[in-house]
Amino acid sequence: MAPTPPRSASSGPIDDRAAGRWLKRQAGLARRPIGLTAAAGIAQGLCGVAQAGLIAWVLQRAVMEGAGLSDLWPLFAGLLAAALLRAGAAWTWEALGAVASTQVKTRLRRKILDRVHALGPAWRAERQTGDLAVTLIERIEALDGYYARFLPQSRVAMVLPILILAAVYPIDWVSGVILTVAGPFVPLMMALIGMKAADESRKQFRVLARMSAYFLDRLQGLATLRLFGRAEAEVEGIALAADAFRDRTMRVLRIAFLSSASLEFFASVAVAVVATYVGLGLLGHIGWGTAPNLTLFSGLFVLLMAPDFFQPLRMLAAYYHDRVAAIGAAEGLAEVLDTPEEAPAGGRPMPQGDLDIEFDAVSVAFDGGTRSAVRGVSLRIAPGDHVALVGMSGAGKSTLLSLLLGFRRPDAGRVLVNGVDLAEIDPEDLRRRIAWIGQAPVLFHGTLRDNIRLGRPEADDAAVDRAAAEARVTEFAAALPQGLDTPVGERGVGLSGGQAQRVALARAFLKDAPLVLLDEPTAALDRDTEAEILESIRRLARGRTVVVATHSPAAMAIADRRILLDQGRVQAEAA
Repeated sequence: MAPTPPRSASSGPIDDRAAGRWLKRQAGLARRPIGLTAAAGIAQGLCGVAQAGLIAWVLQRAVMEGAGLSDLWPLFAGLLAAALLRAGAAWTWEALGAVASTQVKTRLRRKILDRVHALGPAWRAERQTGDLAVTLIERIEALDGYYARFLPQSRVAMVLPILILAAVYPIDWVSGVILTVAGPFVPLMMALIGMKAADESRKQFRVLARMSAYFLDRLQGLATLRLFGRAEAEVEGIALAADAFRDRTMRVLRIAFLSSASLEFFASVAVAVVATYVGLGLLGHIGWGTAPNLTLFSGLFVLLMAPDFFQPLRMLAAYYHDRVAAIGAAEGLAEVLDTPEEAPAGGRPMPQGDLDIEFDAVSVAFDGGTRSAVRGVSLRIAPGDHVALVGMSGAGKSTLLSLLLGFRRPDAGRVLVNGVDLAEIDPEDLRRRIAWIGQAPVLFHGTLRDNIRLGRPEADDAAVDRAAAEARVTEFAAALPQGLDTPVGERGVGLSGGQAQRVALARAFLKDAPLVLLDEPTAALDRDTEAEILESIRRLARGRTVVVATHSPAAMAIADRRILLDQGRVQAEAA
């Protein structure tokens, strides 16, 4: 049976106005280019007004007054200048819009990355990688049209029609009234249609996020799926997810086309009414209002201005789908930026000297306090202690390590370092004093030497070589084509689990931190490799404080204290 694709997005109520306000606040990241883009759009429209006036005046002089070419060439020169200025303003509009959008996206992406970094690994572990990727890439890219086109055009649409009316009313107030009455129908219809469009856009992004997470999960587990003969079935699930996304996208596009069609209807009706009034007035069939006083110049100018009056609104409607997409994207972006940290990071320097660590009645709960990970844990780790945290999976071992790393804050109690609350200590200063070795070492695309140097980026090659020798990386690196300068793939592709763990150990040797934290450092290793890794850990542990979370009896043997955890509580302690 084919797997069930990600469920379709729900339609929970979300405040469009709040999303719109959030988007406008982000415009402060590129206030100047957005303002200049709008100014270029207004200048482009004013050049159009000048062109219309000059064209109408040329025809008035040539047809009605019999002026020759020698009399008209200054007007033609003015027309050429207005056309060139209009083209320049149009180019400036496009260029500055691209600058504004790029500036907002770059700065917003940096803000979100900083926020994700501040929230820490504990927050990221609760979210799917594909969803975060959509937030950082697709959602931010969806803001492009909003800041490049829609937001500047919304300012143009507020100013330029008023300026055009100011030019039309002195010449023909009846046509001005017609345009004034018809104008508000356009934004009204856009707003009504936009309510539905924004909801559909949100659903589209939710489906995209789920599809991306679904696809990434299957891609990462492709080997397992093949082993169990599920690869083809999962392809069908991905196809169903893609169809759901296509369906949502088409719904958004249908609404966007409806918005443009409604604008064209009202604009066409208004222009037709103005044209009928001017035409009948010039023919003498209307004797009221300004019709008896219409000339070729005034009639033609008003006729040329009627489409130009709606042009800013027409462009705004054409860009309205950019606003819809941005509002849909804003939901996920605002969620990340508005997520509060568990506690504000302190700025106090890390206490100097040997590290004396104390857990004082510490409790941590997940899922809004419904599931306790650690309950009332009190224990002291003296300088130079080698402590093993043991217990069943879910007993709270990794949570205690996460507290020491500063990735989580206790819901109750305190973690003290040399008598100072860990919450008051600068997190970066704290982590400079800690070496970390996890169950699955994270290796990045680059050379072995680059990956080891992560422990201390300023270290020279000689220091890296010594750390590699201590961790016995040089033993397998010697057989590689370029030794420590051999490239390795992302996530350590090309290395065995034991070799990757040795690289992580080399980082710890290079960092030379007084506190070493290890989380299941020998999990999934064979007995011989485990023994080699543990021998390197023993060398690393000399003169340092070590805390290791493990199920392995062999790994427990490196500790001089064993603390048994059960359901988040300390049950026993043994030497």
